[in-house]
Amino acid sequence: MIIDMPNTRTREISSKIDELHEERGESATGRVLTLLIWTNEDELEHALELANAASREHPCRVIAISPKRGAAGAQTHAEPEDDAAADDETSNLDAQVRFGADAGAGEIIVLHPRGGLVHHPDTLVIPLLVPDAPVVAWWPTEAPSNPSKDLLGAMARSRITDAMRSSNPYRTISDLRRNWSPKNVDMSWTRLTVWRAMLATMLDQPPHLPISTVRVTGPKGFLPMDLLAAWLRLRLNVPVVIEDVPGATAVTGVYLTRADGVLSLERPDADEGVAVISMPGQSPQTISVPARTLEECLSEELRRMYPDEIYAEVITRGWDLIHPND
Repeated sequence: MIIDMPNTRTREISSKIDELHEERGESATGRVLTLLIWTNEDELEHALELANAASREHPCRVIAISPKRGAAGAQTHAEPEDDAAADDETSNLDAQVRFGADAGAGEIIVLHPRGGLVHHPDTLVIPLLVPDAPVVAWWPTEAPSNPSKDLLGAMARSRITDAMRSSNPYRTISDLRRNWSPKNVDMSWTRLTVWRAMLATMLDQPPHLPISTVRVTGPKGFLPMDLLAAWLRLRLNVPVVIEDVPGATAVTGVYLTRADGVLSLERPDADEGVAVISMPGQSPQTISVPARTLEECLSEELRRMYPDEIYAEVITRGWDLIHPND
């Protein structure tokens, strides 16, 4: 069910949601969180598809804010939506409410602010939050340079960015590093969960000989590869070399050198999702390691809901070890 609400106000949206819950015999108390999404019109539907799928594991209310193109220039000031603006003929807000199959395990509210309301998203979403439920803010592509100071980020328990999908991944991660907060996490890091788990398992097996050097291979300018190298450099305290592989689309291999030979984890083709584990004195093992989807990464971060201490160490200390001049 999709209900369009042009030229509306937040109190009307809230009343419509209550009315729909009553008609369906449902309650919003079963929502485990409110997911706030700030995105542009081009990315909106993709972001909602991901949130819809993730909500099946984490029933939530999704509030997506997507200003209309050119909306910010429509006026130069903003007044509280339910005060002076309430008497205006236009509200500077279009909305859409999605229920049922169109909204996963929850409901989706899409807000299209215009004029001054573009600069006051907190005014729009506060009346629509699920009471007593934590708030998560997610920027699917472009993120604010300081999420904790952003009007949406300031009210969130967890802030999810995705520097890899921004227009300039390394500039974005530089901003996020400079303005790091324990509540922040980037999905460039979440993409590495399986790699980190498998490498940790390999190193846990005897003989526990010290690692002397590490080599990480993958595409040039691939942010997750830098984060993986930073994690290995920080954890193993040995030199880490990053090697570019032309044509690669993701990390292709990690090679750990020790006295008895080289331990390696290789996945030459991320699309095929087949990896090979090689350890000295043992036959190579082939395992399935498909590339992680955005849905899986988002679900993991919605599941976590607490500071990622390892990411914090990597972003604040490990990065400088592999990029000392940044």
